[in-house]
Amino acid sequence: MESLAGDAFAPRTTYLNTASSGLIPLRSATALHTAVTAATAGGGYLDDAFAAVEDTRAHYARLVGLPERRVAAGGSVAVYAGLIAGSLPSGAEVLVADGDFSSLVNPFTVRADLAVRTVPLERMAEEIRPATHLVAVSAVQSADGRIADLAAIAEAARARGARTLIDTSQSNGWLPLRAADYDFTVCVGFKWLLCPRGVAFLTVPEDLGELPPVFAGWVAGEVPLDSCYGPVTELAHSARRYDESPAVLAYLAARHALALLGELGPEAIGAHDRALADRFRAGVTELGHHPVPAPGSAIVAVPGLGKAAAALAEQEVYVSNRAGNLRAAFHLYNSAQDVDRLLKGIAALPYRG
Repeated sequence: MESLAGDAFAPRTTYLNTASSGLIPLRSATALHTAVTAATAGGGYLDDAFAAVEDTRAHYARLVGLPERRVAAGGSVAVYAGLIAGSLPSGAEVLVADGDFSSLVNPFTVRADLAVRTVPLERMAEEIRPATHLVAVSAVQSADGRIADLAAIAEAARARGARTLIDTSQSNGWLPLRAADYDFTVCVGFKWLLCPRGVAFLTVPEDLGELPPVFAGWVAGEVPLDSCYGPVTELAHSARRYDESPAVLAYLAARHALALLGELGPEAIGAHDRALADRFRAGVTELGHHPVPAPGSAIVAVPGLGKAAAALAEQEVYVSNRAGNLRAAFHLYNSAQDVDRLLKGIAALPYRG
């Protein structure tokens, strides 16, 4: 199985670590180089950079099946999770999954007046109760690739009057998702969306979810250039009121990365990624190891092998050590040859997990 990306990337190693950070497409790197050159020489690039924010918003909106007015552009999941946490009434119950990623969970736990309840991922739907105000969960778990039963969670939340916040940082780009099925979604761009760090997204309901735009700056104005001084008198009538002042160089690259994902389509990317993950699961099982059960996931975690990541890196095979697991993540620029190099490296280890 060849790479799905053709000549869009230029990897020089066996890179299987997208769950930590994705590779940047060549077209993104070219755009970034052009902008940095202009910035060092006093040339103009900012007008195009702010246009890139809007282009990126539009690409992302198409990816998740929403109109652009429901997408905010920022730089951090933690900031957007904190925005939602700050909007909750004192005493509100927030349901989270055991071991979920800290950027999603911590903004709620630092509010001592919220009742944060932690349950196993597999029990989230049945643990939602009438007292639950918000369910916050990652679509795919960072540590081991397990996929949440989002359909069951959303149905149970609707039945009990709870709102949903889904972190799609480990799924957007390979696992198709309709953001309209949930109240809020958040996603960083530097993993499966192939953007530089500094790009993140928030999606909100049609009514904007009653979120106060507490960090609104001038970019949150309906007419940003008329909102530079003093209080913003007219906030954007869309989710743009939740925009953070953008890391414009990152968005100049993100515009091209999300365009590439749109050209290939998450369905085709997902099929490619899952096939490679399944090849690795089968191969590592033959070697006597037992991956964490995560059917259908592009992320494979093998308990007991986490420390092998350093030895594999010496062979220029890059994976992660997460929660004691060797975590491999397969994306559009990977091939069957990459999987086989990883398996060969594991087979040569002087120990077994």
